[in-house]
Amino acid sequence: MQGAKMNGKSMVEGAPWKHILRFAFPVLAGSLLQQLYNTVDSIIVGNFSGEDALSAVGTTGSFTFLFLALAMGFSAGNGVVVAQHYGAGDEKQVRANASTGILLLMGMGVISTVAGLLVSRPAFTYFVGVPEDFLELTLQYFRVYTVGLIFQFGYNIFSSILRAVGDSAATLYFLLIASVTNIVLDLIFVAGFHWGVVGAAVATDIAQAGSFVAAYIYMTRKYPMFRFKRKEFTWNYGLAKSTLKAGAPIALQLIIVSFGLTFIQRAVNGFGQVMTASFTVGYRIELYLNLPCSAFQTTLATYTGQNIGAGKMDRVKKGVRQALLMSLILTLCISALVWLSADKIIGLFNLSEQAAVYCHSHIRTIALVNVVLTLYIPLFGVFQGANHGGAATLVAVGALSVRVLTTYLFRYSPFFGYTIIWWNGLFGFGTGFLIAWTYYLSNRWQKKSSIQKQTVN
Repeated sequence: MQGAKMNGKSMVEGAPWKHILRFAFPVLAGSLLQQLYNTVDSIIVGNFSGEDALSAVGTTGSFTFLFLALAMGFSAGNGVVVAQHYGAGDEKQVRANASTGILLLMGMGVISTVAGLLVSRPAFTYFVGVPEDFLELTLQYFRVYTVGLIFQFGYNIFSSILRAVGDSAATLYFLLIASVTNIVLDLIFVAGFHWGVVGAAVATDIAQAGSFVAAYIYMTRKYPMFRFKRKEFTWNYGLAKSTLKAGAPIALQLIIVSFGLTFIQRAVNGFGQVMTASFTVGYRIELYLNLPCSAFQTTLATYTGQNIGAGKMDRVKKGVRQALLMSLILTLCISALVWLSADKIIGLFNLSEQAAVYCHSHIRTIALVNVVLTLYIPLFGVFQGANHGGAATLVAVGALSVRVLTTYLFRYSPFFGYTIIWWNGLFGFGTGFLIAWTYYLSNRWQKKSSIQKQTVN
């Protein structure tokens, strides 16, 4: 097979679970590192800058995720196209699609920085509904954070290209660099220099720049086909269209999640600053619970794309069963750990007594509810790898709509009250489970699952 000569790792032969686990583990470990340094960031801000600063950083989460959605979505779309051509053994198309993808995502990064700076005040004032008490702190953090978006977009496209050729381990090293850098700089800027939220944002920007540089150096040194000289970067509108077509449903799915979380964040802010601080911590912990299903979603996108490119559709379903089982086992282990350690986890963030009470209920509830996610989110990777990313978007719309609707319907009800902030997942994730499995079992995702071909000039 020609693809085996391109220095990457093919997933089209051998036991599916071995390929899936070997690919998923570095993705999971890298995501864990990313969450760890985000958590340490919150711990340092909460302990050295106070609850207002912690709330300010936390309330930007849903809006910063909007830009991350664009970076992850369109880079993942490029990764799907590259993976399909890699599975087919077409090095020329792999190189051309990677080149166009890099130019496209870097351009998006620049545009996102400008857009973020322009819309920050109206967005957080009217859309997110940040209280006046910490609005200025929120704006300070977000504006500095947006300066580093070009590095975020660049890192994501490099990582997606590497994952497309079967190299998921490399991203672990890049995130390790970012994690260590971010934690050290947080201690220097926030704890040492007392720069507050600005220090936290500067630390994040520098850490992202470090992972961006490391990813570029690694990719170009290890893979000769990605050693582009300035004049060798290829911009092809047809190839860009393929990336946009594959990435749009993925990005849209993530954007919907961002908007849904923004509406939920607005409801959270309506309960006051104490609830906002509590939710900031609870949501950080929720992201840990989501790590396994997200890692296997990423894995199945590449696995499905490569096997479709090689014309081996029969391997996909077998891989899905094995991936779901591994995802469920890991999620149950993390949920049990979170349930048993809830008090100790909360104690790290220096929350007020009332915020700690809210957070304890939040954490223990999501430790149960989020298990449902791991039973259907990995299917998103199958849909994306098969060029049916619109199905994942449909599921996301259904799940988020129900979560937001139940939040606003029951937030003042005598039965749920403020607890609907975390119980909304029971309704939303249940809806997502039903839609995702209905589509998967219908086998509609197998139709028109072919390589997106464009001519390379």
